[in-house]
Amino acid sequence: MPWFRGIRRTKMLRERIGFAWKILPSWMRLRIIRLTQQKFTVSVAAIVTEDSGKVLLLRHVLRPFSEWGLPGGFLSANEQPEDGVRRELREETCLELTDLKLFRIRTVRRHVEMLFSAHAVGEARVASSEIFELGWFDLDSMPANMSRAQKTLISEVLTR
Repeated sequence: MPWFRGIRRTKMLRERIGFAWKILPSWMRLRIIRLTQQKFTVSVAAIVTEDSGKVLLLRHVLRPFSEWGLPGGFLSANEQPEDGVRRELREETCLELTDLKLFRIRTVRRHVEMLFSAHAVGEARVASSEIFELGWFDLDSMPANMSRAQKTLISEVLTR
């Protein structure tokens, strides 16, 4: 039975590959993984509300088309998402967060974005050179030049 020999060879090959993988030094396994797997970026953002129910939006220096958007940024190596979103809000606005909850994880091409909802604690002020200005907005008074996708996400959080 020729097909049976093929199965046996395939199993033997897999076992040899598995054995070789296990005896490789960890740095070499990591290098192989980095070379063969897709690369992507990871960021966090938050839909932050205040007592009146308004949402915090920032006018970002680095958003060439929409300018206004949710606060957030890229995660640092080994940083937990909750820590990253708290750090970004502190760096950009001096705010602390309560009631932090993961709302959604989404991918956009080679980017993974973790979205949170939270409540603001403290007085918001522009604290980063990446931000032109900030403001608190009602659902019906969002800036016109803001991403439709972000407006939809905000609406989902505020209406649940």
